[in-house]
Amino acid sequence: FERKYGTRLTFTDLIVKAVARAILDHPIINSSLQGNEIRLFSDVNIGVAVAIEGGLVVPVIKNADKKSLAEISTELKTLVEKGRSGNLSPNEITGGTFTITNLGSYGVDVFNPIITPGQSAILGVCRIAEKPVVVDGQIAIRSMMNLCLSFDHRVLDGAPAAEFLQTVKRLLESPYQLLI
Repeated sequence: FERKYGTRLTFTDLIVKAVARAILDHPIINSSLQGNEIRLFSDVNIGVAVAIEGGLVVPVIKNADKKSLAEISTELKTLVEKGRSGNLSPNEITGGTFTITNLGSYGVDVFNPIITPGQSAILGVCRIAEKPVVVDGQIAIRSMMNLCLSFDHRVLDGAPAAEFLQTVKRLLESPYQLLI
């Protein structure tokens, strides 16, 4: 991938692509409660929380559903670098319709992310760790990761949220689907 597209693929890149693709199947997750009405966003703009010295920034990958995995990877790296150096423009941190926050590098197994105002959900990504699981009736060691979805119950209930998570899970478990 790196030789072909000039960017090193990360788990976050895959997660952004999987979330963008899953939103297409579950558009209610890409919405906001405005007054007494639910507004479905037509664009899929994925914010990715980035820790910086003394705080947090959330650069936004605009129209992530229309971008290839290579485009997402390249753009995300640029945005993260700009965020850490304090050079993000206002356009690069506004317009998000869904946010991803990843505490995996801090060794966190489970957490409850707080929904970004103006959005209906946020996905918390936890660390990848080897754990015992049952595979075909046998205990095996597999790399596992928890995903924690916080969502606004005024906009959607648990079943649609779970269906969205099922789609994200399916895509992450078969990442070749993200290349097409």
